[in-house]
Amino acid sequence: ISTDIVQEFGAYCTLYRHKESGAELLSVSTDDDNKCFGITFRTPPTDSTGVPHILEHSVLCGSRKYKTKDPFVQLLQGSLQTFLNAFTYPDRTCYVVASQNTKDFYNLINVYADAVFHPRATSDPMVHAQEGWHLELEKMEEPLTYKGVVYNEMKGVYSSPDSLMQRDAQQSIFPDNTYGVDSGGSPVEIPNLSFEQFAEFHQKFYHPGNSRIFFAGDDDVAKRLEIMDEYLKDFGPSPESKPASTIQWQKKTFDAPKKIRNPYPAGNDQPETHMIMVNWLVNDMPFTPVEEITVTILDHLLMGTSSSILYKTLMESGLGESITGGGLMSELMQGSFSVGLKGVKPEDVDKVEELIISTLQKVVDEGFTEDAIAASMNTIEFDMREFNTGSFPKGLSLMLGSMREWIYDRSPTDALRFEEPLAELKESISESGSKVFQDMVKEFLLENTHRSTLEMYPSKTLEEEVLQEEKDRLAKIKESMSEEELQKIIDTTVELKKLQAAEDAPEARATIPSLELSDLKREVTEYPIAVSENEAESGVTVVRHELGSTSGIAYANLAVDVSGIALEDVPLLPLFTRMMLETGAGEYDSVALSRRIGTHTGGVSASALIAGVNEDGGTEGTVSSGEHFVTKLLITGKATSDKTDELFSIFDLILRDANLDAKSKIIEILKQAKSQKESTVQGSGHATANSRIRSRYNVVGYINEKMSGLESLDTVKQLLNQAENDFPALLARLENIRNTILESSTCRDGMILDLTGDAAVFEKIQPSVENFLSKLPGDANAGKLQDFYSAPHPWVAQIKEEMAASAPVADEGFVVPTQVSYVGKGGRLYDIGEAASGSSAVV
Repeated sequence: ISTDIVQEFGAYCTLYRHKESGAELLSVSTDDDNKCFGITFRTPPTDSTGVPHILEHSVLCGSRKYKTKDPFVQLLQGSLQTFLNAFTYPDRTCYVVASQNTKDFYNLINVYADAVFHPRATSDPMVHAQEGWHLELEKMEEPLTYKGVVYNEMKGVYSSPDSLMQRDAQQSIFPDNTYGVDSGGSPVEIPNLSFEQFAEFHQKFYHPGNSRIFFAGDDDVAKRLEIMDEYLKDFGPSPESKPASTIQWQKKTFDAPKKIRNPYPAGNDQPETHMIMVNWLVNDMPFTPVEEITVTILDHLLMGTSSSILYKTLMESGLGESITGGGLMSELMQGSFSVGLKGVKPEDVDKVEELIISTLQKVVDEGFTEDAIAASMNTIEFDMREFNTGSFPKGLSLMLGSMREWIYDRSPTDALRFEEPLAELKESISESGSKVFQDMVKEFLLENTHRSTLEMYPSKTLEEEVLQEEKDRLAKIKESMSEEELQKIIDTTVELKKLQAAEDAPEARATIPSLELSDLKREVTEYPIAVSENEAESGVTVVRHELGSTSGIAYANLAVDVSGIALEDVPLLPLFTRMMLETGAGEYDSVALSRRIGTHTGGVSASALIAGVNEDGGTEGTVSSGEHFVTKLLITGKATSDKTDELFSIFDLILRDANLDAKSKIIEILKQAKSQKESTVQGSGHATANSRIRSRYNVVGYINEKMSGLESLDTVKQLLNQAENDFPALLARLENIRNTILESSTCRDGMILDLTGDAAVFEKIQPSVENFLSKLPGDANAGKLQDFYSAPHPWVAQIKEEMAASAPVADEGFVVPTQVSYVGKGGRLYDIGEAASGSSAVV
C-alpha cells in the first residue's frame, strides 16, 4: 500500500494488504536483533460478559496444527523468547512475541498465528468452560458454584476499590459506545456468555480482514510475508469484518456534569473514608498531531510530577491521602482525563471537586511559568528521543505506538512521528507562551460539561452482599434444574477435571516446535565493563559500560553504602529516598528542584538497593547462607553529555542537602504510601503472600518484607503516627540516616559511580566525572568498610534474632475484603551448602 521512513527511529516501514483476505501488515525494518511480531484484532464488546478477555485466554489452548492443551507451556520450555504475552484492551486484543533467535522467532509466530486463526476453543466447549466459566457440582446435595479462570480473575479485580473506581469512571463518560461496558468481564455478567456467542465472536472479529499484523527487527522481510501467507491464504475476503468492528465516537452529550455515588468494599478495621474522582471525555473527534503532543505536555504540566500544579495542590490540601486517576488516558480512540483523591472524609468530598475546578481556573487565568513549560517540554522530548523501552522489546513499543492510529483506520506511521508537531508546538510557545495550554484547559476541561464526578463510599457489607447474591442466584438455578440436568453438571465437572489433570499424548507434544542445540549461538553476548578503583585518587570506584551508541546520552548511577544504619531505621529508607526528590534541597524548594531536574536531565530517581553477593571461597552452584549482601542508596539519572555537570550537581545536592525538616510533606508521603500499600494487599495478594513466605527463610527476604511487604504497612502507620505526634523524634532518625551514610571516614570507600555511554560520551563527560568525584562528601584517604564478600553483613546477627523471635516458619492467614482468596505455599528446595544444578532454574 505504501512505504515510509520514520526518521525519528530509523525505521523503514512498508504497509501491505493481503490480496485474498484483506489483512493489513506493517513491516518495519530496523537493525534491532530483538525481533518482534504482533497481531491485533479490533474486538469491541457490546456487553460485560468478558468475551474478548475469555477469547484471549482460550485461543492459546491448542489449535489446528499444535495439538496440546496449552502449546505455550511446552513452547516456553524450549524457547528463547524475550517477550510472549497477550493483552485485552477495551476495543482490541493484541498477541505479541519477540525473540533474538531467528528460528525461535519463526516458531513463535507459527504457534501464535495458528492459535488466533484456528483455535481448538471454537469447537471444544470445554475450553470455554475452563477459561471462561462453568457451573461446578461434585455431589448432588452440594450447592452449585461458578468456576473459570477469567471468572475468578475478574472477581479479584472487582474486589479492588481502585479497579472499581477506574471501571465506573470510564463507563460514566462513555454511556453510548463500547467503552461503556467492561471488556474484561463483570463476574455478574460472565455467566451469561454462552459457548455459541463465544464462538460467534471469534468468527466475527478474528478474520484476517479485521487484523493488523506487525513485524519489526532485522529479520528477512520476504520471509515475514511468506510465513503469514501460509495462514492468510486459507481465508477469502470478509467485507463485513472491518465495518462490524468500527468503534463509534462517543459524542459530548451531557448538558451538565453528572454526579454518581457507588459503594466499594471495606474491611471492618478500615477507616470510613471516601474516594472521589472527576472525569472528562476530552475529545469527540480525532486530535491533530499538534493537539496530541500538546495535550501530552499539558498532562505533564498538570500531573506529571509531585510538583505539577494540580497534583501538588491536591496532595497539599490535606483533603485526602493519595491521588487517584492518572490524568490523561490517551491509548483509546478518545482521550479522557481523570483526577481525584482517596482517603477523603465524607464532609470533604465536595471540597475536592471544588479544588480541582478552581485549580484549573487558576491555570486558565494565570497560565504556566516559563520554567515549568521548559521542564515539561524537555522531559517529554527527552523520553521521545531516547526511546528507552527498558526490558521491553523496542519493536513492541513501535507496535503499540502505531496501533494508537492504525487500529482506527488511520496511518500507522504517522502515529510514530513527533518532530514536526513538536516543532510547531515550540513555535507556538515562542510566540504566545502558555496560551496554547491555557486554551486547551479551557476548551477541553473547564468549559466541557461532558464530565462526571464519581464518589465511592465504603461499605462493610458489600462483599457479603455480593457473595450472597451469587449464592441466591445459584440456588435458584439449582432449584430450576431436574435431577438429570444436575447429573450432567456433575459428569461435566468430572470430565473437565480429568481433562485438566491428563497429560498430553506424545503425538500431541510432538507437534510443538522446539530448538536444537545447534540452533543456539555458542558465543555469549558480553557487555563491556571496566572497573576503575580509587579513580583520580578519589577513593570512589568507577564502573563504565561502553556501548556502540547511546545517542549522546550518559546514564549514571551513584551507589552509597548504608550498612552503618541501625536495623530499626532500615524501614525508613523508602521514605528517605522519596524525600531526597520531593521536599526540596539546599536553596531549591520542591517545585524548583523538580523543574531543575526536568529542564536539564532525562530524570533523576533515588531508591534503596539490597543485593546478595557470593561469599569469597564459596563453591559455585551451592546454596549460600544469604548472610552476604550489599546495601546501597542508589541515585540514578540520565542526561545528554553536555548536561552531565548539571546531573552530577543534582546528585550531590540531593545527597547532602535534601530538606528533611518537612513535616507536612512527610505526612503527605506517608499517607500516600499507606493508601498504596492497602490497595496492593487487596488487589495483589499473591505478591504479598510471596514476600511473606520468602521473609521466613532468608535474611534479605526478611529485610524486603520490612521495607515493602505486609509488615511495612504497619511500619508506615507507626511512622505516620510519629510524624503527626512526635515529629522531632522522626526528624532525628532521618538526620541520623544521612549523617551515618555520609560519615567522612568511610563513605567514599562505599561509593560506586556506574556509567553507561558510548565512546564519544565518555570522552566528553570525563572532566565532569573528575570534578564530581573530587567534590563528593567524605575523605578519600580515610578508613575502609568491611569486605561484604568475606564477612556477613553487620545487620545479619540482629535479623536472625528477630526472625527467631517473630518470624517463625508457620502458616498464617489475613482477612481482607475481597471476593477471592490468595493462597501461597513455599519452602526450601535446597538446604544451605547443598548443590543446585542449572537445570533447577529450568524446572
